[in-house]
Amino acid sequence: MTDKHEPDVLDEVIEEVQDVVSDFLNREAAPGILLMGATILALIIANSPLDTLYDHLISMPVQISAGTWAIDKPLLLWINDGLMAVFFFHVGLELKREICEGELANPKDIILPAAGAVGGMALPALIYVGINWDNPVAIAGWAIPAATDIAFALGILALLGSRVPTSLKVFLVTLAIIDDIGAIVIIALFYTEHITAGALYIAAGCLLLLWQMNKRNVVDIPPYVFVGIILWVAMLKSGVHATLAGVVLAGFIPMRDEKDESYSPVTRLEHGLNGSVSFAILPLFAFANAGISFGNISPEGIFHPVTFGIFLGLVVGKQIGVFGFCYLMVKLKLAKLPEDLNFKHIYGCALLCGVGFTMSLFIGGLAFAQTGINQIFDERVGILTGSLVSACLGYIVLRFVSEAPSDNTDVASNASKFTGNTVK
Repeated sequence: MTDKHEPDVLDEVIEEVQDVVSDFLNREAAPGILLMGATILALIIANSPLDTLYDHLISMPVQISAGTWAIDKPLLLWINDGLMAVFFFHVGLELKREICEGELANPKDIILPAAGAVGGMALPALIYVGINWDNPVAIAGWAIPAATDIAFALGILALLGSRVPTSLKVFLVTLAIIDDIGAIVIIALFYTEHITAGALYIAAGCLLLLWQMNKRNVVDIPPYVFVGIILWVAMLKSGVHATLAGVVLAGFIPMRDEKDESYSPVTRLEHGLNGSVSFAILPLFAFANAGISFGNISPEGIFHPVTFGIFLGLVVGKQIGVFGFCYLMVKLKLAKLPEDLNFKHIYGCALLCGVGFTMSLFIGGLAFAQTGINQIFDERVGILTGSLVSACLGYIVLRFVSEAPSDNTDVASNASKFTGNTVK
């Protein structure tokens, strides 16, 4: 005989599980934790009897065709070229919002984080180039340690909770946005393959159409998505890296509806994609790209100049570049620290910027996927170890330099911007 109370118990269990999941997903650290979990899972599978299944999964051919036209790629490249285009679209939307109405709208507000971003890209790249100067193939990876993974870095910062001033998060977010701009420019200029003119003409036609739609205040999303898909295919076939289509498309999405200033297509799309990017696309990318088989790693591979250059770039170059450039700007009186921050906070944040992970893996794939040099070493070893060490050091430093706020802490004062003046 079935207990009539069983359905009630089951409903309560389901509801409790839903509450736990919902509470986790609403936590600021959730995206970083998921990225870490996906990475660990990939490493476990790649070093277990399931490694063959993992390799077959990411190399599984996936084809979309119509008549004689076809796109035939392994699943890994669909993730890296397709889903990551959505990620770059999301980044582009964030950039447009920040430039039009956010932290990047006033140049005076970005002097300090911009200096940190420039130093954080330049110094790691110089360290890598210095170590690999005599290898014309390995030198292609110079941009790998220049990237910062904002999801991971913010996730680690969120683990510290209210101990960390809000203005430090503003600093890190602004720095990471500028870092993303740098990564986009680097990919466009240095990691583009041979150009196919016909496909590029189609892409140019898409840009013209998007410009007209923006000019005529078209605010409906589906037309932009349709043209964006065509643009992505055209750029994929042209030789320009297809993920850049996402950034370009975002630039044409109207910031505001001219007939209703309260409606922002950019903000609506950005918020709508937050969950998909943070909880699906980036973890899937991490899972597909982080599966390193330790059995294939030799001592020569660990200490290979490429692996060593990436590690030093992330762990040493990032902290010196970000902190050094910020320190220089303050000492030259070109910028001021907010009143609730000191150089110890900036140094801890500079360490966190060494978490390159997602963008470093992405650029590493572009740099070495077609060269065959990664048969000698695995650049992912340098990326993972460098990111892990940077994350641990950054957390430890910020944990010890930040004090838990008292109950009467003025939260509003923590939300200051980075201008040449004192905290606003």
